[in-house]
Amino acid sequence: MSKGELTKGTFKCVGTARQRLFVFPHAGAGASAYRLAAYLPDSVEVCTVQMPGRESRFAQPALTSLDEAVATLAPLIANHAALPYAFFGHSMGSLLAFETARRLRALGTALPDHLFLSGMRAPGLPDRDPRHELPDDELLASAEFVGVDPELQVLLLPVLRADLTLCETYTPRAEAPLPCPLTVLAGSDDESVTEAELAGRREHTSAGFEVHLFPGAPHLYVRGAEPQLAETITRAFPVRD
Repeated sequence: MSKGELTKGTFKCVGTARQRLFVFPHAGAGASAYRLAAYLPDSVEVCTVQMPGRESRFAQPALTSLDEAVATLAPLIANHAALPYAFFGHSMGSLLAFETARRLRALGTALPDHLFLSGMRAPGLPDRDPRHELPDDELLASAEFVGVDPELQVLLLPVLRADLTLCETYTPRAEAPLPCPLTVLAGSDDESVTEAELAGRREHTSAGFEVHLFPGAPHLYVRGAEPQLAETITRAFPVRD
């Protein structure tokens, strides 16, 4: 699988294929956060959303509004919707994926064949422990910067705060369910979300629905579980001939 290039500074695409998987990373993370492309068939092109404020877009201010982020992302994805495609989003990424799909419907664009939404309760359920207004030291103490140098953590703090603001000020609009099959995923040991909160997403699809838990896994289970996650995605979004 050959490395691609950043497309319009937003998508990092890997490989050439017959279908696409758009990946929306979690709060504070950039396009290199996950290694799904290494475990998916060559026929699946992985396009990872690169939000402002991180990695190749570090100099750009991070967005604090979900509506603004989706208004930017949806037209760009619409330009890459010629192939059958699916969305995978974890935590903040699941909000971005879900609302981008709804915006694409409003634009009249071909919708994803499948949505894989991970590590986030159903839209409309309140955050149990909002963090975006915490003092810097408390926010850093609450962050999951696993293996990140302390000095780098301080540099990443504004992005994390912006991402949490985006998530915690989000209010979903009342809309008809999406006609896309939906798989909701989480680690079984994720204390930030309950299985009932995950199952609440059922009302947001008029198609198939499944909850899949990864045994013994915490909130950031995605890092290290890419092989199992890729298998789950491939099973629900099968390779096309």
